[in-house]
Amino acid sequence: MNLSLTPEIEQFIHTQLESGKYATAEEVILAGIKLLEEREIIYKGRFEELKKEIAVGVEQLERGERLNGKEIIEQLRQKNQVMRKAQA
Repeated sequence: MNLSLTPEIEQFIHTQLESGKYATAEEVILAGIKLLEEREIIYKGRFEELKKEIAVGVEQLERGERLNGKEIIEQLRQKNQVMRKAQA
């Protein structure tokens, strides 16, 4: 596989090599790919968590367990005001 890199990416790779963190350009690129892979795993895991949370919410709605949106917003506003006062 051949890759064309922008001058900015090439400069970044050179900077990483000069820092001594990496011995070769391949190591820099592999580290970047590893980070991308880890991020994707985290996103997939979070996506699955969100799907489960949504399913719980749907089940609660189907059972008639609803929250009053206006009351929730008012509670959040009050909590926000308390937090702002505590920071001042």
